[in-house]
Amino acid sequence: MTPSPVLAVHDLGIAIDDRPILRDLSFEIERGKTLALVGESGSGKSLTALAVLGLLPPGSTTAGTVTLAGKHLFGMKPDVLRQVRRNDVGVVFQDPAAAFDPVYRIGQQLREVIRSTRKCTKPQANAMVLDLFERVKIDDPERVADSYPHEISGGQLQRAMIAMAISRGPQLLIADEPTTALDANVQAEVLQLFRELQQDNDIAILLITHDMGVVADLADDVVVLRDGSPVETGPTRQVLIAPQQDYTKTLLDAVLQLEPPVPAPSSAVEEAKPVLAVENLTVDYRKGGVRFTALRDANLVVHEHHIVALVGESGAGKSTLGRALCGLVTPSAGRVTLNGEPIPVLQKRSRRALGKQLGVVFQDPMSSLNPQHTVLQSVELPLLVHTELDSRQRRERVEELLDEVSLDPDLITRYPRQLSGGQRQRVAIARALAVQPDVLVMDEPTSALDAAVQASVLALIRRLQSTHGFAAVFITHDFAIVQQLADHVVVLRNGAIIEQGPTAQVLTAPRSPYTQRLLLAVPVAEPTAQQHRRALWAQTQPNLPAFQSGSHATAEPLVKH
Repeated sequence: MTPSPVLAVHDLGIAIDDRPILRDLSFEIERGKTLALVGESGSGKSLTALAVLGLLPPGSTTAGTVTLAGKHLFGMKPDVLRQVRRNDVGVVFQDPAAAFDPVYRIGQQLREVIRSTRKCTKPQANAMVLDLFERVKIDDPERVADSYPHEISGGQLQRAMIAMAISRGPQLLIADEPTTALDANVQAEVLQLFRELQQDNDIAILLITHDMGVVADLADDVVVLRDGSPVETGPTRQVLIAPQQDYTKTLLDAVLQLEPPVPAPSSAVEEAKPVLAVENLTVDYRKGGVRFTALRDANLVVHEHHIVALVGESGAGKSTLGRALCGLVTPSAGRVTLNGEPIPVLQKRSRRALGKQLGVVFQDPMSSLNPQHTVLQSVELPLLVHTELDSRQRRERVEELLDEVSLDPDLITRYPRQLSGGQRQRVAIARALAVQPDVLVMDEPTSALDAAVQASVLALIRRLQSTHGFAAVFITHDFAIVQQLADHVVVLRNGAIIEQGPTAQVLTAPRSPYTQRLLLAVPVAEPTAQQHRRALWAQTQPNLPAFQSGSHATAEPLVKH
């Protein structure tokens, strides 16, 4: 007999305020299987999950059926639906930091979840918390349980979120972009954890993602969505290797893959003039009266017309180094110079001196763009500060910049909330280039974008860099992006630079075992190749020796959101 599916979605349709959003979606997930919903932003992936959870926004109407463990969810009484949601479904969100209450310790929050459904004493619940943390392979579970969300790394926080999701023994796990914000090694570890939990507990998983490499690594079946409609459904191997629909082929073509690098001429960097230099840079922070080192003895040079990529795991020191480059932290030792002058000297001379020579593009444009400013006001701000242009000239310059970043000039009066993620990032890039800086510092500027939008933004950066000739520092955890953009790679781990060199050299013949492990952790969108890479990655040593900074903590982002 064919086993009954844990989740069965038949002819699902969703409309909000009478506007159709999702149409004719059908799929089933059996125990121990994973189905991936893929598609661009706005395709209906997360809305499908909300329908399964019974959490659609007000004004929503549904058609079709959703059955979970034999129970029809549509039309179910609210108290019964809450009980089903509480006991039968676990959810792992894209941003675990937003899922935890920042004012309560992690162990306390998980304990309350356990006690809400089980009759147990506080000590018994505490023991269950530690047991769950061990199951999801959290190192030092007592410390993590006693920590606040901001005190642990992104990978640890995601594991704690998974522990919470499985705490009630769910039949279905909904994972909504669970690895988007994680570096390659941590992503590989979290995916391995999903596989082990599924094998041990026979859980069905609904995976929502735009990362085809993650699909190849974890999913058994795939549903491709476009503008609220399914365009292709089938086994993962069939869909990824022999897609039948042009849209699926377009999605796969947009996926960045590590390819055999082509060595660059060795004289290229030698002939270029140094623009930005880091000399013996050390950055210390204080936390609770205790000093810890986030970056130690860093040295690198950024030459004109070249892009340098900073890569490494969360907490490696990438963003701390980026903040130092922007003059946002004071080094404990060493210095950063821009065009031969120390950053602090430029800052003291004039607030305009540094900003005119160095532009910044942040990871999340929604946080870095003023929500009360129009596109015009956001992009013209550097012109107000650094130039003597009048209002008409500033508007003309903004229109030129929007054209350069391939945005419709009609968007000039819109606010950030009225733009897509890709449009907002283009506005942020236009603002950073407004006064034609010598150097651009970009902190994970494409990590939150789906593959197609990411590819278009990267192509834009390449074109603008070729046109304007600015030097750039690109902070990322994605080696495929490094290969696309960078001339030089700097690999950091635990606050130390452990390897650097020309991109082709580092990607082809990495000297450090840590770099080799990072490269193997990058998923590829071909199931057989990914299975082989996963096996090789699992054989590498995760605890490789590197600089240890004592009470080292995760580095801060360039801007606090």
